[in-house]
Amino acid sequence: MAIQVTRTYVGSIRNHRQVCDGLDSLGDSAAKIWNIARWTADRIWDETGEIPDAGVLKAYLKNHSCWKDLNAQSSQKVIEELSDAFQSWFDLRQKDDKANPPGYRKHGDKRPKSTVTFKEDGFKHDPENNRVRLSKGSNLKEYWSDFLLCEYQTRPDVDLSEVNRVQNVRAVWNEDEWELHFVCKVELEANDSAGDGVAGIDLGITNIATVAFPDEYVLYPGNSLKQDKHYFKRAEYGTEGENGPSEKSKWARRKLADRETHFYHTLTETIIAECVERGVGRLAVSWPEDVRESDWGKTDNKKLHTWAFDRLYQYLEYKGGRRGVEVLKENEWNTSKTCSQCGDTTKSNRVERGLYVCSSCGLVGNADCNGAENMRQKITPSPHGEDRSNGCVAQPSTYLFDRESGTFQTRGQVVS
Repeated sequence: MAIQVTRTYVGSIRNHRQVCDGLDSLGDSAAKIWNIARWTADRIWDETGEIPDAGVLKAYLKNHSCWKDLNAQSSQKVIEELSDAFQSWFDLRQKDDKANPPGYRKHGDKRPKSTVTFKEDGFKHDPENNRVRLSKGSNLKEYWSDFLLCEYQTRPDVDLSEVNRVQNVRAVWNEDEWELHFVCKVELEANDSAGDGVAGIDLGITNIATVAFPDEYVLYPGNSLKQDKHYFKRAEYGTEGENGPSEKSKWARRKLADRETHFYHTLTETIIAECVERGVGRLAVSWPEDVRESDWGKTDNKKLHTWAFDRLYQYLEYKGGRRGVEVLKENEWNTSKTCSQCGDTTKSNRVERGLYVCSSCGLVGNADCNGAENMRQKITPSPHGEDRSNGCVAQPSTYLFDRESGTFQTRGQVVS
């Protein structure tokens, strides 16, 4: 069975020296349009008490001289991004009333090189020759047919001539040079079903994921992720400049974000691959309902607000869809204190963070494994009472992330 998914492929610009000035002008224009739209939103906000939507801002800005610095669709995309930023701020305010609205794009007295998005009318793609033609706005053209012709190079395993359709092209400044991001529709083969087995996942902060497979429990600790956060956060906070983040601070943020993204992608890919290999066709993922709306104290609130459980679920869902594994979101209420062997819910059974001892049936095991098993039993036909030995629950397998290979391996295989 074939499914269509969206993928973004990054290409370096081979003739960067010839086109960088033109891209600089476009990036500066995108920042200028953003700033004028932000200023306009501020004025309307002060007068009416409401922030204008994207349609109102587009109607106003299209008569402004800066609008024609970019292709019309590219200018519209800048306004849509600002509108999305305001919406994200609205959502964040429900959890943090001190959250700041989207600001202006400026570094001191200068505008940054903003990302420019070219939709269908704004680019012409020649995949056979690895070239793409990007439109300029009429204000930046020396003559009516003026454009930027970029020669690009992608990874060896990426061939853009084989994708169904390139939806848009984005020119992105990566703090060193411009690069091109191709957003494409890609057709992938997916299995109809990976198998009839059922597994459960308990998502956490120390053990990022604990999986209860039908025949084994597996822990995936977040040790390397914690080390990265400590190192790069220290580099970021130690290099803040008087006029905002320094170049090293921005590098640290970008590097940490890249490391986290790779970790989460590798983790979820590993879990889904294990499901396929073990014949698991359904996977129940713990979902901490309203966890971020509760007050857990200053330290725990900070941990919970950076907990990427929603991101992990999204990754598992689309990777599972490609491999024929149905990923189900299940409320984790009471799974941490319920015995997976007999169903006892005595709160004191959770002796400490990593240990569960049932006062009724005597089950002794890893608390995260017990929670993962309860998640599995939410969708498995086997009720409480299924034989899950203490040895299995108490001594799960542990897979650590190995930086050298960029994969998850058993504890003994990881180079310390």
